Amino acid sequence: MASTTPRLPPPAPEDAAARNMRQLVLLRWLAVGGQLATILTVHYGFGIHLPIAPMGVVLAALVMLNVMTWLGHPHWPVTNFQLFGALACDVVALTVQLHLSGGAANPFVSLYLLQVVMGAVLLHAWSSWALVGLTATAFALVALISPPLNLPAWLATSLSPAYVLGLWCNFVLAAVLIVLFVTRIAANLRSRDAHLAGMRQRAAEEDHIVRMGLLASGAAHELGTPLSSISVLLGDWKGEPAIRREPRLAAEVDEMQAEVMRCKAIVSGILFAAGEVTGEAPERTTLRRFLAGIVAAWPGSLTFADRLGEDRPIVADRALGQALTNLLDNAAEAGASAIVLTAEIAEATLVLTVRDDGSGFPAEVLAALGRPYNSSKDRRGAGLGLFLATNVLRTLGGTLQARNPASGGAETMLRLPLASLALGERA
Repeated sequence: MASTTPRLPPPAPEDAAARNMRQLVLLRWLAVGGQLATILTVHYGFGIHLPIAPMGVVLAALVMLNVMTWLGHPHWPVTNFQLFGALACDVVALTVQLHLSGGAANPFVSLYLLQVVMGAVLLHAWSSWALVGLTATAFALVALISPPLNLPAWLATSLSPAYVLGLWCNFVLAAVLIVLFVTRIAANLRSRDAHLAGMRQRAAEEDHIVRMGLLASGAAHELGTPLSSISVLLGDWKGEPAIRREPRLAAEVDEMQAEVMRCKAIVSGILFAAGEVTGEAPERTTLRRFLAGIVAAWPGSLTFADRLGEDRPIVADRALGQALTNLLDNAAEAGASAIVLTAEIAEATLVLTVRDDGSGFPAEVLAALGRPYNSSKDRRGAGLGLFLATNVLRTLGGTLQARNPASGGAETMLRLPLASLALGERA
């Protein structure tokens, strides 16, 4: 027998900032080990006298900072400001160590660039530039105020002020260029990732429609035949003399025929929800007649504001009509007492606006506009109206926008190129 133990979902991916903070902690451990080995080698191996105690205090402070960061970061979210603070602490520690070991004459002064590179990769743009300013200031300070290091005669050397100034200018130029180009490259990568995420989302939605279409096609195949048979049988019964002589039986047969037609209409709606047209041939009509037919067929109270100007011949698209009907149904379900459908043409684009005085769209619906099952209603299958309308418009080259006007209610705007309905394009 197969096990019924439920499979736990995979853990959610960790926050990128928290992973970056752990990388900084690991890098700081490497820095502490490298500084300790360098100090001991220089002091005892090369015989160069270094202030061991003050430099050891700096290393101990870095160790304490690492321990506190490692123990504390799982309990609070890591922000950009905290990452900037961690890098700033590293810059201060490096500055103190350089001040105690020769200042700008210390070859390890180039480690400032490492802090700049990490800031350009990990931080927001403003904090990356702030780190450039901090490291440039620290470099200038160690060059100006750090005491020279007493070196043995065979290692003694001195740097001219002009050379130190050129070294500082070289550092500032390199830091500025690094931040300038790395931040632009990072922005390009974020833009690419956002584009890929949008494409993946669209592919998932289209795959969802395909699966709905397969399910709906199967349901239509299974239900279509018995509904047709029942409709034929009811037509035969209605012609029977015994039925015609009994008004009560004739009324019941008429009621059953009406219910069968209702079931057929439901099946047609399911087929539309699957992204299919129910086999009806496209109808040549005009734009004004097409919209007037939708308004006349909708059972609720509706005001149609016709701003189309000159009428245009089109091929009626049933999917578009059903999408517009769904938007009107949504407005009625939101408790609207006044619904206005406005139709106008702007720059070869058909603009249809549905405005109502209902409760408006919840914030979470607007934030996820066009996604399936995105609805404030609790009933099963709710939330497909805007999703299907969005995909119908996307197929026809149009767009859908929704908002809550300041005056109250909700407003949904459909924009559709007229070329997608024109006879020359669709016939």
